[in-house]
Amino acid sequence: MSDPQQTLRTALYDLHLELGGKMVPFAGYDMPVQYPAGIMKEHLHTREAAGLFDVSHMGQVVIKGADPAKSIEKLLPGDIQGLETGQMRYSFLTNEAGGILDDLIVTRRKNDLFVVVNAACKEQDIEIFKSGLAGEATVEVLSDRSLVALQGPKAADVLARFNADVATMSFMTYQELEILGAHCFVTRSGYTGEDGYEISMPSDQADMICRKLLAENEVEAIGLGARDSLRLEAGLCLYGHDLTEKTTPVQGTLLWAIAKRRREEANFPGADVILKEIAEKPAMKRVGILPEGRAPAREHTEIADMDGNIIGEITSGGFGPTLQAPVAMGYVPFALSQPGTEIQLMVRGKARPAKVAKMPFVEQRYYRGE
Repeated sequence: MSDPQQTLRTALYDLHLELGGKMVPFAGYDMPVQYPAGIMKEHLHTREAAGLFDVSHMGQVVIKGADPAKSIEKLLPGDIQGLETGQMRYSFLTNEAGGILDDLIVTRRKNDLFVVVNAACKEQDIEIFKSGLAGEATVEVLSDRSLVALQGPKAADVLARFNADVATMSFMTYQELEILGAHCFVTRSGYTGEDGYEISMPSDQADMICRKLLAENEVEAIGLGARDSLRLEAGLCLYGHDLTEKTTPVQGTLLWAIAKRRREEANFPGADVILKEIAEKPAMKRVGILPEGRAPAREHTEIADMDGNIIGEITSGGFGPTLQAPVAMGYVPFALSQPGTEIQLMVRGKARPAKVAKMPFVEQRYYRGE
């Protein structure tokens, strides 16, 4: 599977190999799952200092038109028209059954929208944009740009050495800035629960910029393994696992991403299903889960009630290095979704005790301004 004929490579592929990255196929790309330090140390380094992640496998798309914010609202339930220039919003594409086709980030720029979509869904998403916006907007895929994330409490200090303007950016905002002579799209965002940035840069300058960032004492290269454990501790969903086309935003506890105006207008795919679930409560709900003991409960582990009846399954699970304990999330019946509810996890045929827990497991530390 890791045959280069079968998988794509990002502009940072040679750098990953040089750094000792263990490469694995992921969403059609050869990506580093970890470096020699290992997932545990990479995870803790990001929580304590700054980690650099290659996320160039994600799709970067620009949507242009007379009113692209109004046009795109036909495809998703987010309030995109309400964004000021330079603001960004988490949203998701929905189908007519109210299921989530992908989750994404939409940034409102001066004359267009900049959208980042998940790697495994990008071909599908681009087709949805092109067909759904035909006659109203054009869709341009930025295939010549790389995307990296600099995450952690020291990220702002580090990046400000290369452009001081990043220091005053607040969470979920966007600026176009020069970094080492390259024209970069910088957002104060990320998927670790920590403060940090995502930086879109010309691919032909990505290796140079990343080497300069990694030369800073606080920065280490971080692989997909720690990226997954960081986002799980932060209670953040992974598409294809915690969210699928069979889960609705209500079941996924993502109602905060559907503004009041959009609920009232009800003019997005699956609105009738989603609004009905809001009114009547969903059958199933995504919850945090804390297993007892040290053994992690992995994805697809069955969840049982205290009488032994199978009621759901784990969608993400592993060991939380910050907590030094296993953490998980999964779907349970709404009646059993209250924090503190006792449940059982069927690990290797044995029932292990666990409890429903509030998320995030680790406090999110986004920078929202002074």
